[in-house]
Amino acid sequence: MPYLSQKSDSVVRDRVHNPVLFFPNDDAFFMHLDDLLESQLALPSMPRVIALVLSELNRDEPDLRKISGNINTDPGLTARLLRLANSAQFQMSQPISSVSEALAVLGLEQVRSLTMAAGMAVAFKRVPGMDMHQYWRYSLDVAKLSRKLAREARANASTAFTAGLVHAVGELVMHLGMPDQMRSLNAQALPISARRAATEHALLGYCYAEVGAGFATKWQFPQPIVTAILHQMAPFDGAVCEPLAGVLHLAGWRARAREEAWDEGTLADTFPDEVALTLGIDIDEVLMQEPVQWTSAPEAAAMA
Repeated sequence: MPYLSQKSDSVVRDRVHNPVLFFPNDDAFFMHLDDLLESQLALPSMPRVIALVLSELNRDEPDLRKISGNINTDPGLTARLLRLANSAQFQMSQPISSVSEALAVLGLEQVRSLTMAAGMAVAFKRVPGMDMHQYWRYSLDVAKLSRKLAREARANASTAFTAGLVHAVGELVMHLGMPDQMRSLNAQALPISARRAATEHALLGYCYAEVGAGFATKWQFPQPIVTAILHQMAPFDGAVCEPLAGVLHLAGWRARAREEAWDEGTLADTFPDEVALTLGIDIDEVLMQEPVQWTSAPEAAAMA
């Protein structure tokens, strides 16, 4: 199940030179998906403060003061949450400056998702083989693009932002669970390469999408986000019809293209036109040089 269409993948293969490495033909070399998702090394425990927040949010009548108080006990989590809240609501005239204000402006469900995303950044602070500054730059770009494209597709822009932010968490899980194997795989296709998903599927039988959906399920992310992460590689394949996954597909493709500095010809040749057509999104909205305000180095560093 390649990230790009067969046409797109062949074009990228012709234009981007990657060494072909030997991988042992041994099932034990890579972990099976179920084993990976049960590995305590691969899946960090949910931070206690996140568990407390979720417990309160799951009550019939959540206490906003308790939620705010719990989040404020962790300065790092609070800072990341406020940065995400302001990025998610960048059109506001005044920035959100406190957790209580975020709850009032964003509502419980969006604060739930953004708090979990911020907690994920805390849990995956250091991951062997991953450039975390690049990872968060790319992920924030996908989040911003997802928000923009969701509006074009008449989908929930807030949910799309969070889904975009966490859509590639499977890479972090895989690097924690199989650091040596991922080091070998990275030599063939870097984690942010457009060919990454296809390479992972060829070698493992699964990719970061399935892993990410498993992680999101265990961390109790909302089901629409879990489903979008799972189907982001093929959002309209067969019986599958997942518009939010389609938004992730387009946003991830565009952000990876930027990371790899594709020229206009490669962008046009590899554009996932079937996904865009199904969503009713204009190609120019995706291909323009600055479709969103790309993530700055300080923004990425604040999450890493």
